[in-house]
Amino acid sequence: MILLRCSHTSGDNPRVTDIPRKAVQRTAKLASLPLGVAGRVVGGWGKRLIGGDAEEINAEMAAKTAEQVFAVLGQLKGGAMKFGQALSVFEAAVPEELAAPYREALTKLQSSAPPLPARTVHRVLAEQLGSGWTRRFASFDNEPAAAASIGQVHHAVWHDGREVAVKVQYPGADEALLADLRQLQRFSRLFQTLVPGVEVKPLLAELRDRMVEELDYRGEADYQRAFAKAFHGDEQIFVPKVVASAPKVVVSEWLEGTPLATIIRSGTAEQRDRAGLLLAEFHFSAPFRAHLLHADPHPGNFMVLDDGRLGILDFGAVARLPQGIPRPLGVMTRLALENKPAELLELLRTEHFIRPGMEVHAEDVFDYLAPFVEPLRPERFRFTRRWLQAQAERVSDLRAPDSRMVRSLNLPPQYLLIHRVTLGATGILCQLNAEVPAKSIVTRWQPGFTD
Repeated sequence: MILLRCSHTSGDNPRVTDIPRKAVQRTAKLASLPLGVAGRVVGGWGKRLIGGDAEEINAEMAAKTAEQVFAVLGQLKGGAMKFGQALSVFEAAVPEELAAPYREALTKLQSSAPPLPARTVHRVLAEQLGSGWTRRFASFDNEPAAAASIGQVHHAVWHDGREVAVKVQYPGADEALLADLRQLQRFSRLFQTLVPGVEVKPLLAELRDRMVEELDYRGEADYQRAFAKAFHGDEQIFVPKVVASAPKVVVSEWLEGTPLATIIRSGTAEQRDRAGLLLAEFHFSAPFRAHLLHADPHPGNFMVLDDGRLGILDFGAVARLPQGIPRPLGVMTRLALENKPAELLELLRTEHFIRPGMEVHAEDVFDYLAPFVEPLRPERFRFTRRWLQAQAERVSDLRAPDSRMVRSLNLPPQYLLIHRVTLGATGILCQLNAEVPAKSIVTRWQPGFTD
């Protein structure tokens, strides 16, 4: 007989019986974000009129807004929560005085959300693994170990004694996903204020394509098997093996370690540098070794294991790269480092990175792109929030000379996902404040960089 373990739920993490499915319900919840922000702004001005301290009022308003973002996106789960997770990576690009109130609330979305009750989880397991699903486990913990955008994870023991992670998709996740992706576009301007320098609308469009694929866990399980095979026996990266899978349930080996979010929050300098090294190694080597790109870079998907390896936790969003990272990206990077603006511009035009009909000067293009390759000039580079903030401010300031260049450049569809994932991974490195031998990693794994 299976032992169903259950522990108490924290009072600040309320349960939700199901995902709100109807579009009108979800739209109303999402609409509460801008309305709530507007209400707090009005309230703040009222306090100032009666002599309240401006700094204290602004801090209070920002903290309440951040908490509402977490509460609404977390309860909605689905595409809304996935979008919140994506935003949480980019907080490293936001100026510190604006980012601080949002950091804790957004970071929560990387690894937690209100959990579903046990009866709902059991119903999904019975539908996916059969009415005798309990016989497949020696024990099953009803309290989720982690909750994500479209599923939550439970700790269990397989019938053969192996500790396993059981990922269960939320009922109604498919309907919720489609509803969210339609409605979030309406509020893109609000979210843009949280992450200046990040183009929110293309991010939403790309997330839509990725997340539709994530709804079938069998595809995720296949990707995980491919990654596990490619990194089997690796001394730096560990991918847990898949034990069983179904359309809405996947069972894989359990991982024990320190979440990346914990290292970001309170890790030592040595832990931060080690985590940054491992993350960069995984990001650049996976397309070469597995012909796949892990396309969901946020700290909730990684942990440093007790043996020092980086454990990878989620394979729902993966891009197929049969030829690895496209060689032209490596060539462009090398030309920028070698100060060859004319050759760089020619390659950019060939690969359609320059909008049709736009006349640009090679030196202007070089001046705009050169700071992005700065991490590859020294043998080791310290990724910091200040560095990323400077880049975000440079490309988002419409009054700056670089603003015209932004309008002239284009990101071809085949490079969009690679760019977004690389930016996300860079954001995590900056959250870690990690010093990483980026040059040697790119030299080893990026085609076209050295030849």
